Amino acid sequence: MTPREILTAGPVVPVIAIDDPQTAVGLAQALLDGGIRVLEITLRTPAAVEAIRRIKREVPAAAVGAGTVINAAQLKAVTEAGAMFAISPGINTPFAQAAAAADIPVIPGVSGAGELMLALEYGFDTVKLFPAEAVGGIKMLKALHGPFPQVRFCPTGGIGPAAAPDYLAQPNVLCVGGSWLTPAQLVAEKNWRAITELAEQSARLKPAPHR
Repeated sequence: MTPREILTAGPVVPVIAIDDPQTAVGLAQALLDGGIRVLEITLRTPAAVEAIRRIKREVPAAAVGAGTVINAAQLKAVTEAGAMFAISPGINTPFAQAAAAADIPVIPGVSGAGELMLALEYGFDTVKLFPAEAVGGIKMLKALHGPFPQVRFCPTGGIGPAAAPDYLAQPNVLCVGGSWLTPAQLVAEKNWRAITELAEQSARLKPAPHR
């Protein structure tokens, strides 16, 4: 899958922090049952790499990737674990070089024009805007669209289900990233039905037709 194929597979990419790898498969299946196929497992917990490995093996219909990938070593580790893509919160030259040489698609994070220019220098025109709300949100996306009309974004950070439709209405937005699909309490309780319902609601969101 290309970065744009990954980010157009659904309107929302769930940003998932897994504390217990035993919950990974059930959680992934619950999201898939609700119509969410692309899953971002963030490297914010020690269980993340094992969770990616289990989901890749046991829920093959899901497109599982890694988030919060910040260096070449992590990129190598998640690739070996079976991640189908990687997403970073930011970009610098060493990471851009590693990402350009990676065996899986990488979606780097940017927070403004300077980082976006660096990403484009290394061939990345599909990026994550992070932290979206903190750096201006929709106003930032509109400002960047003029000088960078070829770039498409997955804004992430501070976005909830109420704001998601306004983001998805932007012509340079492919999808949004959000953590609201996997509340920690529901995951700890293994309340997969409730998570499937959240996924179903999110899957019904409509991106702009002219993306």
